[in-house]
Amino acid sequence: MGEARGCPSSLCPLEPQAEPLCGPGRVCVPGEVGCRCGCDTAAMAVLLRRLGLARLGINNNSGCRGLYQIDAKVLSAGLKTYEIPPRYDDVIIPEKPKLKFLNKVPNYKKPRRWMKRLGDIRGPATRANTLTRGEYGIVALGGGYLHWGHFEMMRLTINRQMDPKTMFARWRVNAPYKPITRKGLGQRMGGGKGAIDHYVTPVKYGRIIVEFGGRCAFEEVEPFLSQVAKKLPFPAKAVSKKTLEEMLKEDEQKARNNQNPWTFERIATMNMLGIRKVLSPFDLKYHGKFFGKSRVPNRV
Repeated sequence: MGEARGCPSSLCPLEPQAEPLCGPGRVCVPGEVGCRCGCDTAAMAVLLRRLGLARLGINNNSGCRGLYQIDAKVLSAGLKTYEIPPRYDDVIIPEKPKLKFLNKVPNYKKPRRWMKRLGDIRGPATRANTLTRGEYGIVALGGGYLHWGHFEMMRLTINRQMDPKTMFARWRVNAPYKPITRKGLGQRMGGGKGAIDHYVTPVKYGRIIVEFGGRCAFEEVEPFLSQVAKKLPFPAKAVSKKTLEEMLKEDEQKARNNQNPWTFERIATMNMLGIRKVLSPFDLKYHGKFFGKSRVPNRV
């Protein structure tokens, strides 16, 4: 049985023990793992404990209290594969990369008052519905009117967030040109059409509002493009050229894989149950995919 004595080494902070530290029938041998009387073992234990790489426990083989597990942080070099960054050699930054200021009132020689023309915001957009120069943009998912305040919101937000040295943005919609008339408060009925109050820009489903490009990834521009899209008066979404193509392919795939023979187009074309009398030419043209200025989701 070993005697209770402290370690003469100054590195060992352990106090002398009153009970033997080794198992029955064993003799404390200096330097043995688990024996606190060994200066070398005590110094190693203190060093490992200070580094946080070991903890004390019970050694099942010898019955001694000592170091039974070393949680060492093993540093090893492994094979790592990194994605090759894209090359932007073909990207040309224009001389004026930021969004330009748009006039609040068009420069008409003699402004005329228009009718409502709700067809300007109904149905899908037939032009400016694809990305041409840039790789990213904001696409409209519904119809509506853009006021001059919306143009200023988009211009200020995007111009502050973008880096003009590596990015550029351009409008894909015209400045406000459609006049909206209003009558003053408290006026009686009649008296003709009211005076022009302000101008708006009509937008249809699928129209690209702003086009964005440059030497940048979609993850860099998506936050502030989504921030702008949420503030528009109609549903909109920040897209890249890849996601825009996937949206078009998804619609084609739904029509190709449809297993329901009773589609809106077939029912309307064959005039089943006399449905033609309650349908408009607008429904026959777009096969029920649009309801007013909104698009009906999952309509085949």
